[in-house]
Amino acid sequence: MSAVKTQYTSQDLLDMPEGERYELAGGRLVERKMGSRAAWIAGRFHFRLEKFIEKEPLGFAFPDGASYKCFPDDPEKVRRPDGSFIQFGRLPGEEIPEGHIPIAPDLVVEVTSPNDLHVEVAMKVQEYLRAGVRVVWVVTPETRTVQEHRLDRAESRRLSEEDELCPEDVLPGFRCLVRDLFPPAT
Repeated sequence: MSAVKTQYTSQDLLDMPEGERYELAGGRLVERKMGSRAAWIAGRFHFRLEKFIEKEPLGFAFPDGASYKCFPDDPEKVRRPDGSFIQFGRLPGEEIPEGHIPIAPDLVVEVTSPNDLHVEVAMKVQEYLRAGVRVVWVVTPETRTVQEHRLDRAESRRLSEEDELCPEDVLPGFRCLVRDLFPPAT
């Protein structure tokens, strides 16, 4: 009978056949649970970002699943945001690593699901900001809003459907109405 492992490393996550389903915090596996609506919204954001980057090649856009190992409070912590962006000039040799990305992205998108706890989402936002992420967007499908958190601002701001996402310091020229991230209202 083999013992069940209780502490994991970032390498364990890479070696696991289903490792992409998990994040790692405090040596423990954290299952990523994304519903269909959240997955659709994350895909919609990635599509809009890729479309923009084709015209304005400013960096690398990643869909959900890219793994980041860049957290100073826990060197083994791995997070997988629902979307992210890294400006050109930040990855050594402009090479995307095969394993975990060792630097903080410039922009992170997290799409909440009904089973997400507010305190856990807030904790993730703070982890991203402490790691150096410049902009974190928390998309909430139930209210059709985006909460924008910025490294250079103490207070977040809530964006409604009529507002525009425009992170000029990270993605100059990128514009997206918040409502365009959501399925049409019925």
